[in-house]
Amino acid sequence: MKMHDQHDYCKEEKEPPRLYKIGMFANMNHVTIKTLRYYDEQGLLKPAHVEVENGYRYYLASQIADLHQILALKDIGFSLEEIKEIQKGRSDKNLLIAKKQQILNELARLAAKLAKVESYLAEDLVNLSSPVLIKKIPEVIVATMETRVASYDALFDLMPKMGAEMERLGCVCSEPDYCFTHYLEPGYKEEQVLIETCEAVTELKEDTELVKFKVFPEVKEAACIFHKGSYSTLPKSYTILLKFIEENGYEIDGNIRESYIDGVWNKESEEEWLTEIQIPVYKKER
Repeated sequence: MKMHDQHDYCKEEKEPPRLYKIGMFANMNHVTIKTLRYYDEQGLLKPAHVEVENGYRYYLASQIADLHQILALKDIGFSLEEIKEIQKGRSDKNLLIAKKQQILNELARLAAKLAKVESYLAEDLVNLSSPVLIKKIPEVIVATMETRVASYDALFDLMPKMGAEMERLGCVCSEPDYCFTHYLEPGYKEEQVLIETCEAVTELKEDTELVKFKVFPEVKEAACIFHKGSYSTLPKSYTILLKFIEENGYEIDGNIRESYIDGVWNKESEEEWLTEIQIPVYKKER
């Protein structure tokens, strides 16, 4: 995919980053406020801003990826001290190999965690900054525009039209922001791609010729991975994610979503773009 070109609708001045209070950030990520405070105290995840007057903590949307990393690594058995070592730059592969030996010694109890570690060790896909996490995606009301685009480059051109129509209808976007592309056909296509562009809103409105409204039901389990960088390198993250699904006994159970957290609208460099790939799955019965 190549969607990194600047477009006319992009503002001259970049939008300032949005800060989320600790309570909202905790709800966004299905963790407790106590957990976030503990991670702060342990130096694992510092708030982006702390008010001097009252000590209130605030977080950026981009820190979801950092929390995702901590939760995923804890899920496969790493201690907080080991996670700190990874954050400091210690070799991902060496730590995974050590963890593999530990799990082998406790195989009967930790077989499921061993399978997850093996998926990260496979081939040359070791990258603990972008681990796969199985999580729930809540029900969401969306404004959506369905269309078939000639290529992935056309995706950004749709947003100004959709945004103008949503503004005319008086739509209020939900917080936290949830903007995503919903792929309506299976498999990868180079051209003539059928998609829905979706933006989470607070309420359903009357459908128009351009924009429709619907409720996406809760996804009980989705395999998710954060991709940092240009959209042209998204295939690498898809490879990691699909390999994880196959090797850990899951089946794909719905259409893929690409959720856009940071991009050309608020970041100067492609290296700072942040996208989450979300694939609904279910566990196969043995």
